[in-house]
Amino acid sequence: MTTQTTTPKTPGPATPDGGATGLIGIPPHLGRALATGGGALTVVSTFLAWTWTSAFPGDLTVYGYPGGLQVLVLIGGALTALLGLASYGVKGLRWLAPAGADAAVKFAALATLATTWYTVIAISAQLGGVVNLEPGGYLAAAVTLIAFLGALALPFERPAPDPHDPDSTPRERLRHTTAQNWQTVRAAFAAGSPRPVRAMPSWAEILIIVAVLGVALTVFTYGIGTEYDELFVGFLITAGLGFAALHRSGLIAQVTEITARHQNITICGAFVAAACFPFTQTDDQYATLGVYILIFATVALGLNIVVGLAGLLDLGYVAFLGVGAYAASLVSGSQSSPFDVHFPFWAAVLVGAAASLVFGVLIGAPTLRLRGDYLAIVTLGFGEIFRITANNLDGTSGPDVTNGSNGIAGIPDLEVLGFDFGTHHDIAGVTIGRFANYFFLMLLITAVVVLVFRRSGDSRIGRAWVAIREDETAALAMGINGFRVKLIAFAVGASLAGLAGTVQAHVTYTVTPEQYLFAGTTPPNSAFLLAAVVLGGMGTIGGPLIGAALLFLIPNKLQFLGDYQLFAFGLALVLLMRFRPEGLVPNRRRQLEFHEEADAPAVLGKTGA
Repeated sequence: MTTQTTTPKTPGPATPDGGATGLIGIPPHLGRALATGGGALTVVSTFLAWTWTSAFPGDLTVYGYPGGLQVLVLIGGALTALLGLASYGVKGLRWLAPAGADAAVKFAALATLATTWYTVIAISAQLGGVVNLEPGGYLAAAVTLIAFLGALALPFERPAPDPHDPDSTPRERLRHTTAQNWQTVRAAFAAGSPRPVRAMPSWAEILIIVAVLGVALTVFTYGIGTEYDELFVGFLITAGLGFAALHRSGLIAQVTEITARHQNITICGAFVAAACFPFTQTDDQYATLGVYILIFATVALGLNIVVGLAGLLDLGYVAFLGVGAYAASLVSGSQSSPFDVHFPFWAAVLVGAAASLVFGVLIGAPTLRLRGDYLAIVTLGFGEIFRITANNLDGTSGPDVTNGSNGIAGIPDLEVLGFDFGTHHDIAGVTIGRFANYFFLMLLITAVVVLVFRRSGDSRIGRAWVAIREDETAALAMGINGFRVKLIAFAVGASLAGLAGTVQAHVTYTVTPEQYLFAGTTPPNSAFLLAAVVLGGMGTIGGPLIGAALLFLIPNKLQFLGDYQLFAFGLALVLLMRFRPEGLVPNRRRQLEFHEEADAPAVLGKTGA
């Protein structure tokens, strides 16, 4: 007896020329021309004025020079046109779509349509109606809609019709029809497997990696530097759907294949690209966000050892960050510290990491014999106990150690080998401010954490963590000391969080108990850290780093939503977990768990990559 695990595909209804059809009743050849031509006309429309007044942010009144949201629409239109030309098989553009261009064209056209219409609606809402639009705005709205309709006419393989039960009720029949239509829509936006990357010299592949890292740095710098709310929302729309278009084209898969061949070069190149970020800024404003993102990302990567590799659900992990921050602040010369000592930075780092390590062992030793929800509840309790204890060590409710709710204030800036992190420095003609100094320091610590994660994941202990994560009972039966292995994971993760907490104490000047909550509107907190690991991709290096960057940057930029900020943020997470539950950067094993129809890999790495 065999079981069918994939949905059978059948060609769409035949057209007069014998081909399959798309979602709408436009001939495929005409739809392809509309999508390609619409993308080209969209590019032209961005060089026209979209409104008559500069009251709308970005100054969209200039002819011949796109500004603000027009730049994003220009990028979307150009991508749509290029993918449309690639679908024609134009020589020199076939590399853009190794998995086929049709699905990619649909996503690119959707990105352009969504960004354009968002801009048009925002102009109308802010300025008082569509009468404030200039001809360029009307043209952009029309051609993007035409391009998207043309893209929907591109042919695809439809799922086989599933006949309904004749005895079903009207409600059941409606649900069946809706589910069938949804499967058809999903098939319309699906793509095939990309062709393998052709053999290239190593230097050529390294140049491709450098180019990709350069594009990534450009996108991140643009996103973090968006100056007004409308531009950031447009950036999210364009970047999200544009990435989906490149993913459907197969380009992302081929780049991933190339980077997998040169992992060490890719990681080193990523850190070099990150180190270039402060040099792209004219002031210290966005370097502030950069250093906080690195702190958040480093702690999330430490949690990834506990959750992603060992499979232990820790809901109080932010407490280890607090332990490291408090321990370092107490020995760093603060006037609020009851200890009149001022350790050098290397000693403060060791104190912070060692304190978190000790707490990790003390908490893990009696609790790691628990599993699943019971372990999660205990770790949640530890996080709350730490915060309450720090509040009570104020000299009134307990010994005067942490100064209670006022915390340890006045933590001095670091000075390492005569380099003062609190002052400005000129490097290569560029002025580097205080937060940029700490950005470089935190980047170095992040590199250390990445190295620890890679080496431990590839070690015998790392393979034992994965075995415990997949099936603890089977791992114990194979002779793995489950308690010892889990305790090591807990201790390593805690010490890495304490390492990041040491820098956080000096960056923020003040350490208070309220910085280390289970959940709140401002990361890092335990809920956000866990979300960063799950959102980015458990068990991977890049996943938590990307997830942490998004989870810190997006709430910071969505403050204009006010009370609806967490609602919008939570809704986005729900949608992402619904359509990509394995995370943004999944390892191959988790991808197969959530998508059974995917092709099985030839080789699985130690951590499933």
